[in-house]
Amino acid sequence: MPGRDLDTVGRPITVADVLALPVLAAGQPQVVTGAARLDRPVRWVHITELTDPASFLKGGELVLTTGMPLPDEPAGVRRYVDELADIGAAALVIELVRRYHRPPDALAHACQARGLPLITLARDVNFLEVTQVVHALILGSQADAMRRTQRVHEAFTALTLRGAGPEDVVRAAAEMSGHTVVLENLVHQALICQPSGDTVEAALADWEQRSRATPSADHTTVLGPESWLAAPVEYQGERWGRVAMLPTPPGPAAPSASGPFGPEDVTVLERTAMALTIARLTHSDPWERTAHRSVLRDLVEQRHRSPADADARVTALGVPTKGSRFLAVLVDVPHEDDRTKAEELLSEDLRKRGSQALVGLLGPTRLGILLSLRPEQPWRPVVEHLSRTALDLLPGTSVSTGSEATDLTGVAHSFRDATRVAEATEPDQPLPPGRSYHERSDIGLRRLLFALREDTRIQDYAERRLGRLADHDARHGTDLLTTLRHYLDAAGNKTVAARSGGLSRETVYQRLRTIERILDCDLESGEQRTELHVALTALDVLRVR
Repeated sequence: MPGRDLDTVGRPITVADVLALPVLAAGQPQVVTGAARLDRPVRWVHITELTDPASFLKGGELVLTTGMPLPDEPAGVRRYVDELADIGAAALVIELVRRYHRPPDALAHACQARGLPLITLARDVNFLEVTQVVHALILGSQADAMRRTQRVHEAFTALTLRGAGPEDVVRAAAEMSGHTVVLENLVHQALICQPSGDTVEAALADWEQRSRATPSADHTTVLGPESWLAAPVEYQGERWGRVAMLPTPPGPAAPSASGPFGPEDVTVLERTAMALTIARLTHSDPWERTAHRSVLRDLVEQRHRSPADADARVTALGVPTKGSRFLAVLVDVPHEDDRTKAEELLSEDLRKRGSQALVGLLGPTRLGILLSLRPEQPWRPVVEHLSRTALDLLPGTSVSTGSEATDLTGVAHSFRDATRVAEATEPDQPLPPGRSYHERSDIGLRRLLFALREDTRIQDYAERRLGRLADHDARHGTDLLTTLRHYLDAAGNKTVAARSGGLSRETVYQRLRTIERILDCDLESGEQRTELHVALTALDVLRVR
């Protein structure tokens, strides 16, 4: 077996690692039994020529022998092997130089029966040199492990001191361990998932079913059919959920799923659970609300790596996606102090009514709601009830809806539509007859211009078309803009305009001629009247405060 460089960073030294060392590889080691158990950790190396070496062992030793003390009778050989297996020896290495030139059948059969790796050496090996090299590696590995453990403790202490939230804690755990880490609540909803090496889709697929198949425990341990490393998150007997570290899935970099997690992984997860407990106690927002906000913002800003990842995250939060339609709703509350109350109560109201939704803050005074609707379920009654609840809770609240989306890839567009509706809604905008929310069909000319009011091109247009008339009114104390408004609202009917302004027709005629002269326009032109009407509407919305 050729030698190779030994890389055991972050894990115990195994039998396979020791066999690969040049000092032992020079003996041409051959694995006779237990080839599948060469991943056993080696705690120490023990040289022995005794017939009862197990009495000097504590478990985890690689036993080196020339074979000289082995009993001749099969029963004695079986007893020798049973004692090594019972004490938990890592492997038995026998040199085939002095007494034996092939392993005794009784020894091979006994090791095979007990699952004890048996390795033969065809050439003479300096056992003392083997112990020196391996012990140096073990001690060095233990020192490295202690330093890494110290760094883990320091990292989580720093997170706690700076008041890190649950997402920061889970992200740190995934980065330190190299494993995917998931925080779930008591009803097996995956609230935070930080993937490492795989996708969110792979990590969260059928999460609730897989999680329920993984039993809970009162301490950090490996559990369930997928061998998750899990730790409860609790405080003084009150459990809030658990945090799970997932094994590395098979792949080119990991031919088979990783076996038991190392001590450092256990330390990382235990410190993760502790940091999450502290975060829960020091942050007033429940985990579920934080999770909804995070997923909602990622959907709005299209920050998911793939549609499948987005689907997995939303589904893992208990919101159905398969066969569902989606609708974005924005709730703008009057004051920033109202947003948390609105978020909590609207979430609770939707839950009581059986409506599936994500609810989260999107701005200082804005809540975002993503409704998940059944194929046959009309959305207007759901939004109407939601809007009336919001208005009853906080008068002055404005609710805007976007367009329907057939899948999660259309959710960002639905929120953009809802945002346009909200931007086109003036303060104290009258509600449409028969409903308590605003939608895209409500956007007419005035609301469109209101949405664009900060665009300097709109401002420039209004000033170029009507600035001279407004200046004239300001300098001379006249009210020609009002006369123009009455005339345009009357669609060019001078008699109606005179009645609206309480003026005589002759006065209106005179004022219209003055307006034409100041603006250098023809008020008999339908096109120019339209241009002036747009400019006047723009001027109105620009004056809204």
